[in-house]
Amino acid sequence: MVRLALAQVNSCLGDVDGSVALVRSWAGRAAAAGADLVAFPEMVLTGYPVEDMALRGSFIRASQRAVSDLADMLAADGLGGLTVVVGYLDVGVDTPPDVSLVGRPAGPVQNCAAVLRDGRVLARYAKRHLPNYGVFDEYRIFVPGTRRCRIDVPGSSGVELTICEDIWRDALVDGLAAAVATETRAPAALLVINGSPYEHNKDDVRLALCADRARRVGRPLAYVNLVGGQDDLVFDGGSLVVAPDGTVLARSPQFIEDLLVLDLPDEAPADGYAPGPLADPLPDPAEIWHALVLGLRDYARKNGFERCVLGLSGGIDSAVTAALAVDALGPAAVLCVSMPSRYSSDHSLSDAAELARRTGAEYRVVPIQPMVDEFVRTLGLTGVAEENVQARVRGVILMGISNSEGRLVLAPGNKSELATGYSTIYGDAVGGFAPIKDVSKTLVWELARWRNAEARRRGEPEPVPANSIDKPPSAELRPGQRDADSLPPYEILDAVIDGYVTGDRGREELLAAGFDGELVDRVVRMVDAAEWKRRQYPIGTKITTKAFGRDRRLPITNRWREHPVSGPG
Repeated sequence: MVRLALAQVNSCLGDVDGSVALVRSWAGRAAAAGADLVAFPEMVLTGYPVEDMALRGSFIRASQRAVSDLADMLAADGLGGLTVVVGYLDVGVDTPPDVSLVGRPAGPVQNCAAVLRDGRVLARYAKRHLPNYGVFDEYRIFVPGTRRCRIDVPGSSGVELTICEDIWRDALVDGLAAAVATETRAPAALLVINGSPYEHNKDDVRLALCADRARRVGRPLAYVNLVGGQDDLVFDGGSLVVAPDGTVLARSPQFIEDLLVLDLPDEAPADGYAPGPLADPLPDPAEIWHALVLGLRDYARKNGFERCVLGLSGGIDSAVTAALAVDALGPAAVLCVSMPSRYSSDHSLSDAAELARRTGAEYRVVPIQPMVDEFVRTLGLTGVAEENVQARVRGVILMGISNSEGRLVLAPGNKSELATGYSTIYGDAVGGFAPIKDVSKTLVWELARWRNAEARRRGEPEPVPANSIDKPPSAELRPGQRDADSLPPYEILDAVIDGYVTGDRGREELLAAGFDGELVDRVVRMVDAAEWKRRQYPIGTKITTKAFGRDRRLPITNRWREHPVSGPG
């Protein structure tokens, strides 16, 4: 039998020394729990994904030193008898002789795992399958491995080690199943270390995959996942152990660090495997809210920001962004700035002030009309140029506060606006982070209602004023302006955006799905024309299968058109 511990931890990319300390701390907890083996996530020592840091020789050498130093440190900590599996970056661990090094200035770089015990590195394993889709481009920087890795654990039959993408490949899993079936002594479990980014409902996909792989190999599967934010990605944890019949034996909570400990016998017990701790998955939209909070918190703090600032208009987007910021950083760290112009309604000011009161965030009012008037007079601005200068003055104010007070500026734009270009570049698009960048407008409303319901459940004030949720959305850049003047109804717009952006459906496919042709042409034109704006927009937490950014990479200069060139507008 092996007592297995899965250490779901939050490391910071590039902080190799900090990650070594993190592993030592959690290894101590695993030993205190009686674990024989503790496994940490993919590339835990370097952070993940490392992108082109993997091509920097100094970084590779730091990773290599960290592994050997960590083995010594664990032994000095009195943890030498504990088997420790850590992900890290290495060169030439398992490289076929025919691999070309052309275009690989740092050599045959590999995504690896090391097995440590008794002050030594007992084994090294290189990831055999490299993802090259969505947010991943590991073929660009890594060389795949070729060999299996069976970890010997004293007193047990050991475990079979793989890394993340390996178990998504049928051929590898089937080959492993065939090999295990012929072995005199099968491993107690298949161990998978992962850096699997969050997407809405991805935990269901992972569970189905793990259950299938456990059934095929005929052994329990232990899946440990990274937790925490890294730029626009957030890792949700949700580590789990699945029995060969697909039963979930143990599961960690999402979005927090956790140590999951479970005893796994060498042979399948006649009365079934004993279950361990079993956290319930988060329901919608709580899961999304927690992902957004963690993504914002880690982006701010890992980049040295303890405080943030945002413009608070009284509308739904800035209200939800402010509520997320308060949950992520605490009310004392959040500054909400109301910047009224002559077109700002009374309820915009009152709704903004009410949100700040309910959440405890700091609140300031900075009227912008004198500054706007000076720009308009000096430059002779009219029409859209005059409207946009209001947003740009607000951007200058926020960036000024950021520079003088060391606050991270949050951009409150949502995915629907970003898709259609419904924002002012260098105005409401300024900032260092955009928390709801991947959240559609309709989902923004749903999140606001959920967060208020959650506050009621806790007996706390509802953070988002009802008026911010119920009133028609407006940028208030001219008298009587409404979003509906420029955009289709959001419930229809979001459906078209989902088909065109997330689903990569062309015009004919959208028409076949039942959308009106004129509507499709209008939305597609807006999406295509706004690519240049999106390139200059702050990054924000990815929650969907295709977010704007590294998921969707389209050229700005592009004459391909899904819509008729001579169409309306």
